Amino acid sequence: MDTLAAIRVFTKVVEQGSFAKAAERLEMSTSAVSRLLAQLETHLDARLLNRTTRRLSLTESGEGFFERCVQLLSDLEEAEALASMNSARPRGTLKLTCSIAFGVLHLAPAIGRFQAKYPETRFDISLSDHFVDLIETGLDLAVRIGDLGNPNLVARKIGETRLVACASPAYLERHGTPAHPDDLAGHNCFTYAYSSAKDHWRFRDPSGRVIEAHVSGSIHTNNGEMSAAIAEQGVGITLEPDFMLAAGIASGRLVRILEDYTPPATNIYAVYPSRRHLSAKVRTFVEFLVREFDGRREWT
Repeated sequence: MDTLAAIRVFTKVVEQGSFAKAAERLEMSTSAVSRLLAQLETHLDARLLNRTTRRLSLTESGEGFFERCVQLLSDLEEAEALASMNSARPRGTLKLTCSIAFGVLHLAPAIGRFQAKYPETRFDISLSDHFVDLIETGLDLAVRIGDLGNPNLVARKIGETRLVACASPAYLERHGTPAHPDDLAGHNCFTYAYSSAKDHWRFRDPSGRVIEAHVSGSIHTNNGEMSAAIAEQGVGITLEPDFMLAAGIASGRLVRILEDYTPPATNIYAVYPSRRHLSAKVRTFVEFLVREFDGRREWT
């Protein structure tokens, strides 16, 4: 048995959640994947996976073995890079996760520019507005806004964003422009499912005092881009990150309101597990993101 190949198969099965998906990613047959995993379990004299007709799950032995396998493969990839002539250049697959809107609007172009500079890198990207456990899923990196999700992760600030209140010119013409956060009580304000504030919008006046406005409206969504798109149709007022609304404001489809009442800034981080040796691909990409997003002015 090729132990290293079996370990690669095992980690891919866990990451993908099925033999068939792992086989597709590894360009192997499902039967070959199943056979290698069975040989690995026989070699270890331990059951690594619980198999049912609906799902796969790690056994207690499998959980500990998986964590070590992920580290082993990462170290091996780094060792191969260091031993090669191009050791200073990042190479290999970088697995990352990011929120949907920031990923599509800003991370995607950045990845394109990064790969043009470092063509030996590949990306395995998972976009989600839910927290993803980096250790459990074997991901290298997450780009997160605000809450890091796990205090044991290493975080590098790559930029910042602010929430901006906006409405279309047509809506403001019909309903008037709020001059103070308290005026929002008389307007159709959209709410966002994943916001910790829910139906309370927080602002900061010129003196630094925090003002909390209770809002309500006809639109509640779990997607900020949807909320912004509906606001452009003249339906109501949305409060979204500046990186999401910048294009609509620049084009005139949206108008920023309450400019004297600015919500506090929120940091954007590159987050990765604490490891003894940070791979060249992760280190280089994080530095690249800092240069890309730190001080990005067009968002505001």
